[in-house]
Amino acid sequence: MVSSELQSMYQAVILDHSKQKHGFGLQAAADGSSHQINPTCGDEVTLQVHRGADGSVASISWEGQGCSISTASASLLSDLVHDLSDDEVSARIGAFRELMQSKGAIEGDEDLLGDAVALGGVSRYITRIKCAMLPWVAFEDALRP
Repeated sequence: MVSSELQSMYQAVILDHSKQKHGFGLQAAADGSSHQINPTCGDEVTLQVHRGADGSVASISWEGQGCSISTASASLLSDLVHDLSDDEVSARIGAFRELMQSKGAIEGDEDLLGDAVALGGVSRYITRIKCAMLPWVAFEDALRP
């Protein structure tokens, strides 16, 4: 169980990322893109993947609108995926999906997810899981050839 002090810190991370959106703003020459909508609440995101010369994910860029959870999730994701191989990206997506399906039972692997573990508390609220997953689903879709 996450302590109340740690929970407060996680809430601050989410609010900071929803206000200061890392990776926000679409760029030219994307190697893949995806537009996703959460029909439950209307949140939406367009996410682009930019690959390096070696084929790794150099960065992502995104635009969207929605609640603080979906925008913070996209921002946190953009910080996490720089210069990762497809296998490393898959491991992070899998770890995040597991965290979101845990119903608060796990804290998440900070080595894999970095500050995105702050979204772990969302997993206790079924209606909010789709908000947190939205950019991750778009990212996974944008990676497909």
